[in-house]
Amino acid sequence: MSVAGGGVWRRLRAGVAGVVHLPGDGGYDQARRALYDSVDPWPVAVVEAGAAGDVRAAVEVAAGCGVPVVVQATGHGTHVPCDGAVLVRTGRLDEVVVDAAARVARVGPGARWGQVVAAAAAHGLAPLCGSSPDVGVTGFTLGGGVGWLARRYGFAADSVTGARVVTADGREVAVDAARHADLFWALRGGGGSFGVVTSLTFRLYPVREVYAGAVYFAAERAAEVLGCYREWTRSAPDWLSTAVLLRRMPDSAEVPAAVRGRGAVVLKALSCGGAERAERVLRPLRAVGGPVLYDDVAPVPFGDAAMGGVRPAQVELAGDLPDGLIGVLAGAVEGAGSPVSAVEVRHWGGAMARPAADAGPVGHRGVPLSVTLDERVPHLVEGVAPYVTGGSFLNFLDDPSRVESAYTAADWRALREVRRAWDPGGVFGGGLTVPPADPVTADPVAATA
Repeated sequence: MSVAGGGVWRRLRAGVAGVVHLPGDGGYDQARRALYDSVDPWPVAVVEAGAAGDVRAAVEVAAGCGVPVVVQATGHGTHVPCDGAVLVRTGRLDEVVVDAAARVARVGPGARWGQVVAAAAAHGLAPLCGSSPDVGVTGFTLGGGVGWLARRYGFAADSVTGARVVTADGREVAVDAARHADLFWALRGGGGSFGVVTSLTFRLYPVREVYAGAVYFAAERAAEVLGCYREWTRSAPDWLSTAVLLRRMPDSAEVPAAVRGRGAVVLKALSCGGAERAERVLRPLRAVGGPVLYDDVAPVPFGDAAMGGVRPAQVELAGDLPDGLIGVLAGAVEGAGSPVSAVEVRHWGGAMARPAADAGPVGHRGVPLSVTLDERVPHLVEGVAPYVTGGSFLNFLDDPSRVESAYTAADWRALREVRRAWDPGGVFGGGLTVPPADPVTADPVAATA
């Protein structure tokens, strides 16, 4: 059945109260855009949902016409074009409600972290957000969610207490630990393959002020700093999150004069355990780095901690920092002619590695380090390969063929079973999806016994 013959355009405009953009409409080209220019999507229609009812209507129409549904709020997670699909944009559904007494927030699928941080801060609370205020809450959380409070409180997915979800048959269901527990489990780290979340509820934490910022050292100290970091992370407290960034600093007025236009080793740190305790623990790293070129670590409100990182073009997980890997990373940004502008080693562990018994399928929880490469440079990828686990993390992927690598084998099988139970026809498309498990077939021997 062709899309036009199936009447999907007419049915969408009849059933959706929000705006529907069709190819050729004045707003279509803007509405179909992804965050990154490298992705050029051509959906059959774009639905800008104004309410949960619009999401239900769009899913029902698309499923009835055999057209996949792709959901996008801010577009940060869009790495594969949604050609031939109905693209449902949820950016207008950005309600944020904070229950300070219960220490929870309930948000719409279009909410961004900056909104939640501001709303929670009014009550001395903080969410387990990412480093950018512009990132969408729901996509970040469904994919696991690693933030600067994760070592203290865990993955963002682990703090989800409930959701409302539009399923492949157009129903909207409430899910939590007591209702549709299989779907609730899958949503907390399994991504958006199982339905469209129209409301998400999660815990907040008593974090008002943090000690955060970055210390800059000369690039020549990279190997020494990483070598010290390897040993230092083995006993670092959970209340302290850190990363070591090796980069060539831009030659621009926004960069501190002391490091402008030069290579640098950047130690990033965020402590929710106080400034004095943090400085005592950080002292060995400061000492090995040599003379400090610039230092902006200071007590700040949590919402003012500017802890942005490297755009994750490729993130690998590592069980350690052997000398060989240190050598590859330390040499990656040397020289003005290097195509690599930055790499980052980040400390995981802490509460991320100690999940509750009913936690969702976030994989590779025991891995202590991630390595972020901001450029797809073949010689760097090849150089790092012998030292990493081969596992991945859903939030950081842009290669659909690697989705399985984000999970343990048991969780992958369970996720596929949940997908078969809730979306056996594969209504929900997009790049980073979990395929339904294969249909169960009768055993011919048993059938004739």
